[in-house]
Amino acid sequence: MTTTSEPTSADSTTFWADADRHLIRYGGHFTPEIIASAAGSYLYTESGRRLLDFTSGQMSAILGHSHPEIVATVREAVGTLDHLFSGMLSRPVVDLARRLADTLPATLEKVLLLTTGAESNEAAIRMAKLVTGKFEIVSFSRSWHGMTSGAAAATYSSGRKGYGPATPGNIAIPTPYAYRPDFVDAAGEFDWKRQLDLSFELVDAQSVGSLAACIVEPILSSGGLIDPPIGYLAALQRKCRERGMLLILDEAQTGLCRTGAWYAFERDGIVPDIITLSKTLGAGLPLAAVVTSAEIEERAHALGYLFYTTHVSDPMVAAVGLTVLDVLQRDRMAEQSLAKGQVLRAGLEQIRSRHQVVGDIRGRGLFAGLELVLDRSTKEPSDALGAAVTRRCLDLGLHMNVVQIPGMGGTFRIAPPLTVSAGELAEGLEMLDQAIGEVAGGMGLG
Repeated sequence: MTTTSEPTSADSTTFWADADRHLIRYGGHFTPEIIASAAGSYLYTESGRRLLDFTSGQMSAILGHSHPEIVATVREAVGTLDHLFSGMLSRPVVDLARRLADTLPATLEKVLLLTTGAESNEAAIRMAKLVTGKFEIVSFSRSWHGMTSGAAAATYSSGRKGYGPATPGNIAIPTPYAYRPDFVDAAGEFDWKRQLDLSFELVDAQSVGSLAACIVEPILSSGGLIDPPIGYLAALQRKCRERGMLLILDEAQTGLCRTGAWYAFERDGIVPDIITLSKTLGAGLPLAAVVTSAEIEERAHALGYLFYTTHVSDPMVAAVGLTVLDVLQRDRMAEQSLAKGQVLRAGLEQIRSRHQVVGDIRGRGLFAGLELVLDRSTKEPSDALGAAVTRRCLDLGLHMNVVQIPGMGGTFRIAPPLTVSAGELAEGLEMLDQAIGEVAGGMGLG
């Protein structure tokens, strides 16, 4: 048996030198900590620090890090059946498809198991184009659907400049952003119906007559944790139906109990034509899914639908997905998320009452957004404020993620594991409160 000593500062210096020399930088800056392990709601660094993870990794580890049942499943599966030729099937794959369909409305019964959110959105867009015989895709102006070709072309929140022409036929519509409304009624309230009507007037004006689908997130995450008003998605679906378009809902972050319901679209009383899942389905492991109706799948198959990848229908991650569903159902995680979300929301509202720089609180369940502004009356944004609060949170032992899009300032995406305890919520809220107070005070803000 061998033992390892605690890393020295020289070891850390070498680590960061190697990272600087050998890693391709893929967006933003790396957190200046070497993460050694993780368990539950916490990350542990090589330097001995404990960080409370209020992002569930990349918004994925809904059962916390190293959940014992997930660990047991991986250990058994990797030693039994890890990967197969893509044309072969195993019991975990078929079982997960059946179980997943059981959590959804009856019409959503056909499942394709993949690896990432971008891949599932790519597959859904490809299917929509094939079955409609059209190619134009509509999405929100602050959307994020992934970094592969078709998904990236439907992504507008960032990453579009410098890569040459996007996939032809993509059209953006305004994001229904109630805190910063572009249309208001006589009472000064957000007039989303007028906004949506104009959005599709513009879609019709730009379309060459080949509208295939609209892909949206029920709650925009990278766009600033923006929750469309109740009724918006139903009205959007009607617009799609009028034009023969399919509605694709990207529930990468909102699916599987995160918002206090199994799926975020349930609130709006609609059923999409296609739903895509990822992140939460694997609870931190690479597992994604496309789910659609038997009618759409039959049409796609008849036309020769092709999405044959190396890791389609992989048995090991499918076994993990089954364990995720087991835990979510057994522990009634949708109800837990709703109850804990109310505690989180109350704590965030208390922070807002103490700090004038907190402009807005939004979201559902354990998926919350807190937007910082320099002035509540003007809603003036500040990139520097959000970045400084993020740094101070990390100093205090809280890992937070701030969305910084030009003109939006800083919006924190708060998504702790669904297994988070009341004590951990209180601890995180206390550190966030302290960080906002210290940074705002240092900048001469209220």
